[in-house]
Amino acid sequence: MRPKSLYAGLCVIGLVLPYSQFLPFVREHGLDLRLLIQDLLATRASAFFALDVLVSSLVLVVFLRVDSRRLGLKGRWAPILALLTVGVSLGLPLYLYMREMHLEQKSAPDTA
Repeated sequence: MRPKSLYAGLCVIGLVLPYSQFLPFVREHGLDLRLLIQDLLATRASAFFALDVLVSSLVLVVFLRVDSRRLGLKGRWAPILALLTVGVSLGLPLYLYMREMHLEQKSAPDTA
């Protein structure tokens, strides 16, 4: 399987799995951010995962900015939007997919 296809599949998984838990919460409680954070930090185990994802998100934003500038990648806002609306599970594979597409286009011989 080509990396681009793998990253595209991981984008789908990275969207579907988190939202399979978030949407029922929203249906039941609405966008109650106080309750969401309270539930998120309810135990040390859940706080561990929450803080890990928070740090991973920060690292991803730094990586996106540095790597996309170095490569001259356009549309770097899309993975950041995915990160803010879904999370690392979508933002990272989306960026890797976009990166693969960019590298393929750069290495493809000109047909002009």
